[in-house]
Amino acid sequence: MKKQHVQLTETDRTYLELLISKGDLKVKAYRRALGLLELDRGKTYTAVCETIQVTIPTLSGWASDYTENGLQVLEDQPRSGRPIEIDGKQRAQITALACSTPPEGHAQWSLRLLAEKVVELEYCEHISHTEVGQILKKTN
Repeated sequence: MKKQHVQLTETDRTYLELLISKGDLKVKAYRRALGLLELDRGKTYTAVCETIQVTIPTLSGWASDYTENGLQVLEDQPRSGRPIEIDGKQRAQITALACSTPPEGHAQWSLRLLAEKVVELEYCEHISHTEVGQILKKTN
């Protein structure tokens, strides 16, 4: 008798089979659901990995995540990283400022001048001239 790596509850099994049959899942969620179903059916890690084209550690991680968190394994967890400091409204204000008339004594806006003016007008606490350039580059 083959070892059953994952034991899905009856409701989880029915739900996963329904999701797979609909065909409107993202690829990541589809592969995770299919992997869990195949493990529940008693297939080996190697066989399931060959079927859905993932590595054994990945599949093992899905199995352990399922036992800990249930069907939340289908969704990606939040990624770490630096949070966004400048939102869309602030970007629009910076772009509008760059399109406005430059201050007296200047023929045009420089990135450093824009960065100083943005902080002076309190659109944000701090911003570098390179970030101002990236914001303006994205609007072109």
